[in-house]
Order: sequence, then C-alpha cells, then structure tokens
Amino acid sequence: MKNKTNLLMLLILTLVACTSEKKLSVEVYETSAGGNKMTPVKTQETAGTATQIKLLPEQKFQTITGFGGSFTEASAYLLNQLGPENRKKVIDAYFGSEGARYSLTRTHMNSCDFSVSNYSYAPVEGDMELAHFSIDEDKDDIIPMIKEAMAVSVDGFKIMASPWTAPPWMKDNKDWRGGKLLPEYNDTWALFFSKYIDAYKAEGIDIWGFTVENEPLGNDNNWESMHFTPQEMTDFVKNHLGPQLEKDGHDVKILGYDQNRGEELKEWVDTMFQDETSRKYFDGTAVHWYASTFDWFPENLQAAHAAAPDKHLIQSEACVDAEVPKWQDDQWYWSREATDWGWDWAPEKDKHLHPKYVPVYRYARDIIGCLNNWVDGWIDWNMVLDKQGGPNWFENWCVAPVIVDPDQDEVYFTPLYYTMAHFSKYIRPGAVRIGFELAEDSLMVTAAQNPDGSIVVVMLNQQEEPKEVSLTLGEESTNSIQISGQAVQTLIIPGDQAITETN
Repeated sequence: MKNKTNLLMLLILTLVACTSEKKLSVEVYETSAGGNKMTPVKTQETAGTATQIKLLPEQKFQTITGFGGSFTEASAYLLNQLGPENRKKVIDAYFGSEGARYSLTRTHMNSCDFSVSNYSYAPVEGDMELAHFSIDEDKDDIIPMIKEAMAVSVDGFKIMASPWTAPPWMKDNKDWRGGKLLPEYNDTWALFFSKYIDAYKAEGIDIWGFTVENEPLGNDNNWESMHFTPQEMTDFVKNHLGPQLEKDGHDVKILGYDQNRGEELKEWVDTMFQDETSRKYFDGTAVHWYASTFDWFPENLQAAHAAAPDKHLIQSEACVDAEVPKWQDDQWYWSREATDWGWDWAPEKDKHLHPKYVPVYRYARDIIGCLNNWVDGWIDWNMVLDKQGGPNWFENWCVAPVIVDPDQDEVYFTPLYYTMAHFSKYIRPGAVRIGFELAEDSLMVTAAQNPDGSIVVVMLNQQEEPKEVSLTLGEESTNSIQISGQAVQTLIIPGDQAITETN
C-alpha cells in the first residue's frame, strides 16, 4: 500500500511539473476610450484562447533615434503665460522621468506659421557675411523652454532645427511666402545654418540635426515657405551647406526633403542619394504625414529605406490639423469626428485619403505603421496650444497633445498626450525594432528591444470589443492580457527575462 501511495504522489508531482509552465512577467499600461490613462493592467490566467504575439528578437530592423514634439514659439509663448506650477507641470510631463521622456525634438529657424509674427535672425538686407545675425527673438520664449526641458530630462534629448524660409531679401520674390533662394545667396544661407549652431551653443544648447527646408514643395499663399526641387536641394547640400558645416567643424546631421510621404518621396530620395558626394552630406530623409489621415504609404517608406538603408528616416512633423481643439472632452479624441485639410481642399482624386478619423487612432496607427516600415524617429508638431488651436499668425488652427487656457491658468492633457507617451516613455533611443508574428489582423502591433535588453510591445485595438492576448518569447509566454476595446497598450518584458530567454 505504501509503495502504491508513493507511486501516486510521484505521478501527481510529475503531472504538475509537466503542466505548470514558467510564465514571463510583463508590465502593462493602457490608455482607452473607457478612461484609462497609462493605467497599469494586471495579467491573468484564462480558460479562453488568447491571441498569441510571438516575439522574434533575432529579427532586427532599424535602430530607434527617438520620439517627441516641437519647440515652437506658439508653445513657448503660451508657457510664459502660465503660472510657475502649471508651467513646470507641462515641462515635467513631456521631459521628466515620470512623464513621456521625449527624446527627439524639433524647432524652427526664423519664424513659422506657429509664431506670433514674421521674423528672421538675419534682418539686415545685403548682410552677406551675416554680421548682424542674432537669435534674440528666441531668448524670451523658445530658448527658456528648451533649457527647462534639458534641466528635467535625465537622458537628454536631440534637437532638429528646420527653416521655413530664408529671409525675404535672399529670395527671388522678396516675400516670406513662396519663392526660391537666389543663387548669389547660396553661401550666405549655408553660413546661416552654421551661425545658428554657434548661437545656440553659446546658450548651452546643442543642435543634433537640420532639415534643409520645411516643406520644399511650398505653400505660396499661406505661411512662411521656400521652394526647392529635388535637384536644387541636393546641389545646395553638396556644394554649399555640407561643405560649410564641414569647414566650420560642425558634426551635425543633415536630413533632406521634409514633406509628405506620397509618390514624390521616391523621386526625392533617388535624387538626394544620387552619388557618393550627396550620400556623404545627407544623413537621412525627413517626412510628414499630411498626404493622408490613415495611410502611412508603406511602399514609399520601404523605397526610401532601400535608397539609403544606412541613413535616418524620420517623421519630422504631424498634427491634427484644420481643427480647433476640444477642451476637456476626452471622448472627442476617441470619436470619428475629426477632419483634416484634405476633407475640404484635397483634389477629388485624393479625397479618399482624407476621411473623418479618430484622433487617437491617427497617432497610434501612424506611429506603428511608420515603425514597421523603417522609420526610426517620430516627432509631433506643437507641444502646447491654446483653446483656439494657436497662437498662429496665419490662423491655421491645429490640435496639440496639451491644451492650455492661460487666462484661467488651466492645463488639459488630451488623450493624444498619453498616446505619444506609450511610445516615447518606453521605447528608448538605441532600441532596435524586432520581428513578431501575429495572426490577429484586427490588432496593430510593433515591438522593439531596448539597450537594457527589455522588450517593448505597443498594441492598438480599434475594435469596440476587448481582446485577450499573450506574448510568447522562445518557450515562455505571459499570462493572458486583456486589451480594452478602443485602447492603446504598452507591454514591457524586463531585460533580465528577455535576455535570458533569447540566449
């Protein structure tokens, strides 16, 4: 009898050992239409079938440069009108260790539409040597905002600067809008970039990179702009900008194009990387999302990567445009109500690219789609706007993740802020996008492995019904994780587990 009892106990222990599976631990954070805002979510054992997301860290793609937003005069001007407590609250939310931890940012050289007025750092006509160059216009607003962000950012962040236009006196139409750079000012305009680096360096701010021109296809009758053809920009970089920065000892990135991801992108990258000299000076390509509200044009992004696989591909600007922000109304940001410029103004043949959309989906879909097609950085436009969607001298109203009412000293963190943070806070610079397998096509997913070994997965569920998912890494899996209907989730497998499992 004793032997039978011992045998039975041994059989039970064996069955338990065979059926109990070591589980991967995972941290889960969710933002949802139901009210979650980066809320921790617990995993659970489930009797049902969970959709498996099989992680493939041996499949490595691009190295991530970062995520963030833009230091505009509009945003900095508004922060100047807030009380010190709310000003700090906004800066901490974007750059602090408990906030979104933005790592890649952009700012404008000279004025742009989201400036209070038109201005240039080189206002004196005919000043070929830029003896009167000055960034004084930025010292009351943009520079203090950047320096406060630097003070709270533990890991620091990169800054990319973009001109909307050269000063009118350098252009053939003598206007802030449209026109082209006159050939006799090529060297002066190249020197402008070099002096900008020096001037910001004197303020204690390093510039990581430039785009050559914001939206070179132009906005003739709107805000500040200046036109380049692909060959004109390439010639300017090869013969003037690149050599000038090199001569002055500036180790700074130069990104070309800086406009939409439509069919034009292919012509631009083919021209930019046409020969050894242009490849030497161009460090990558910048793109915008305004060609469509929901299509990230994967074929064009793939073509841009193929043209220069060792170069950056950065989404340098995006926003919910042509809309006045909704104040303290989270549900609007989860509703299919927003339109963009193309709803009214796109040619009939392109109308299908500009339907109504859900703002949160637009951000999350685009970032995931971009990451899965070789984009290594994604930068939002204004970090802060007011209840009108400005200030903007052209009255080109847009939405920002943080909206403020300076008259009442109030701040509203929209769901777009949390959507951005799902990526920027957890996928860190130097992370490498990794492969995955997913049978469930109603979810959108991307995955990356951070320098510390942790693996980050971001999911978007656009359906109204919740879904059960489980991450699999090697022979191990997580417990079931429920993602709510209409939700964004970030899942993090700690570095010690991820590294052990992939070894």
